[in-house]
Amino acid sequence: MKISIINKLEKLYKKFKDIENMLTQPKLIHNQEKFKDLSKEYLRLSNLIKYFLKWKKVNKDIKLTSKLLNDLEMLSIVEEELANFREIKNNLENKIKRLLLPHDPNDKKSCFIEIRAATGGDEAAIFAGDLFRMYGRYAEHCHWSVEVMNCHEGDKGGFKEIIFRVTGLGACGRLKFESGGHRVQRIPQTESQGRVHTSTCTVAVIPEVLQSENFKICFNDLKIDTFRSSGAGGQHVNTTDSAIRITHLPTGMVVECQDERSQHKNKAKALSILSSRIHAYEEDKRNKENAFIRRNLLGSGDRSDRNRTYNFPQNRITDHRINLTLYCLDDVLNGNLDILIEPIIQEYHADFLSQYK
Repeated sequence: MKISIINKLEKLYKKFKDIENMLTQPKLIHNQEKFKDLSKEYLRLSNLIKYFLKWKKVNKDIKLTSKLLNDLEMLSIVEEELANFREIKNNLENKIKRLLLPHDPNDKKSCFIEIRAATGGDEAAIFAGDLFRMYGRYAEHCHWSVEVMNCHEGDKGGFKEIIFRVTGLGACGRLKFESGGHRVQRIPQTESQGRVHTSTCTVAVIPEVLQSENFKICFNDLKIDTFRSSGAGGQHVNTTDSAIRITHLPTGMVVECQDERSQHKNKAKALSILSSRIHAYEEDKRNKENAFIRRNLLGSGDRSDRNRTYNFPQNRITDHRINLTLYCLDDVLNGNLDILIEPIIQEYHADFLSQYK
């Protein structure tokens, strides 16, 4: 392991022992909140320290055993012992590195995904529909559920915009790297001369705010408009002002919801999306102030981001953030997203650990 990692572990060990000492103080029992916080921190550090102490012991065993290499009669036994110790050391280092990775409280949450057609007109909207189906199939593989919150259909199919909730443990942690620009290269259905066109969509993945987080919006900051729904729906459409548009005045964020027949249900959906957006926006500002990751693997959902290119003529998909190219586009569009998600998670973790020089 790098010296910087060892130094960090030594500091964490000292912190662990300090917390252990504090938890034995009788006075702490009267401060339940502090006792609870210290207990959580002690539990969080305990596994890491356990592996670190084992690593120190096996490192010491390697040094002592290496001194016996000059004994020719014992050479084969010593080499076998050293190989065993090094394997144990390597396994311990991998466990320690995993535990050193930052804990993102959003990773276990459900999330909202917003897909918008950007450049390319009707073809971009059709591609937005392809992306929605891709994420839907991936959710099925992961046993998550998908609920459409709001959508505006394209004139030739697909969606100009679609917002949906993906509900399931770990959904946000797996999908958060999807935020950013997605580019498609193919012959559009609307192309008569067989030319390949390039169109783009943007994807934004937003962690769902939990009720336990007590995140509240000031209703004085909201402008709420009602209007009549558009699209399919029989007599209900254009007869009832059930659709909702909420504008958050300080940030200018706007959320519309018209999928439900009830105005109250549309309002509840719109508020859940808006609160998650505002919470994510504030978290993003904090993260930028404390940023340490050199490369921006977590996309912002802006048009300027370019995550991937989906090239249909060559059945090729490229993730530009990590220079990964695979020739299995059909497989990915059918929901096998793990072959793209796993490499970028590994790269994300490697970027974090690289801060230790």
